[in-house]
Amino acid sequence: MDRLVAAPGPRLGLTGGIGSGKSTVAGFLVECGAVWVDTDAIARQLTQPGGLAMSAIVQAFGPAAMAADGSLDRELLRQRVFTEPQAKARLEAILHPLIGAQAQQQALSAGPRAVVFDVPLLTESGHWRQRVQAVWVVDCEEQTQIDRVCARPGWSLSSAQRVLAQQASRQARRRVADAVIHNEGLNLAELQAQTRTLWDWWTTRSEHSSGYSGAGRRVAQIPVEQSMRPLPSVDH
Repeated sequence: MDRLVAAPGPRLGLTGGIGSGKSTVAGFLVECGAVWVDTDAIARQLTQPGGLAMSAIVQAFGPAAMAADGSLDRELLRQRVFTEPQAKARLEAILHPLIGAQAQQQALSAGPRAVVFDVPLLTESGHWRQRVQAVWVVDCEEQTQIDRVCARPGWSLSSAQRVLAQQASRQARRRVADAVIHNEGLNLAELQAQTRTLWDWWTTRSEHSSGYSGAGRRVAQIPVEQSMRPLPSVDH
């Protein structure tokens, strides 16, 4: 499934590295009236006990991939992905088609409302650029990302650094961006205000554009640097 061809409303792609504050921005966009399609949440649902992906994951990685409660043993798979590049490819081959199908279903359920696709690996996947009309990147300094992630329960400095090393670089994400929210030094209220300003600008442009139902059509070319500076706290 390469396109969300039947989604009738505006479609925005939102991405950012771990600890960037992307999920907080997505929450503010929901407050603006958007429908949030969270691909991380979809992945978690697929790997819960009885989730649609679990049978294929156990077949690919063995019974050890399943925790005692029947869900994915995330720590084990995280270590496998860190140490075995082929393990990452096998896991993605199982999850990504299922995530795409669920994302399609949620987008269709939104009707004419604007949809925000929250995709951590949007830059790496390539095909998501064709599914949305604009891409926003939530960006911050790598040290800020590390500090936020290390403040989360169960995360060590080495784990945070390994995840960052496997994700797209800041430069690569910014190259696919129509707008960059520079997430340094603002509190949540300031972040919320700036997110709404950018959202209002984009949706106004979308409403005045002709026929935004075509898949992959870029309705509004947002200036790449909007110089938003939000969120000192951990990504929620």
